[in-house]
Amino acid sequence: MLDVSRYKRLAAAILSAVAVLAISSLPSSAETGTVRFRVGKAGFIIGVGGGSGVLHFKGKTYPLRVDGLSAGVIGVSQMDLVGTASHLRTPTDIAGSYSAVGAGIAVAGGVKTVRLANGKGVVLELRGRQVGFEASLNLSGVTVSMQ
Repeated sequence: MLDVSRYKRLAAAILSAVAVLAISSLPSSAETGTVRFRVGKAGFIIGVGGGSGVLHFKGKTYPLRVDGLSAGVIGVSQMDLVGTASHLRTPTDIAGSYSAVGAGIAVAGGVKTVRLANGKGVVLELRGRQVGFEASLNLSGVTVSMQ
């Protein structure tokens, strides 16, 4: 006589093992970290900027370096930006080249908002204060590196 309950238990065990293997083989989902940057910029037609920042991700802090070049800018300014870095799988995903197109003017101070993406799919959404004078109609490139 067949022991049906034994086969049911065996089938349930096999299905459970398959489910565990399938779930563990799924790629890990990307997460979001917070970022803070302090960047200075100066230029007449061609602008050059740089600064430093930090990434807070999974309970750890990572120092960052920011370097940039822009075309179509006149003035000198400093920006303190805060925001998020989304679609991170590892902290090193934030490193890379970012680009943005924009226009703006700041005299003595103003609010700056920017959204940038790199080749790894990381999206930086930043906002903050800009101090100084800057008029721009520009194409900007920013490189973020880990220190």
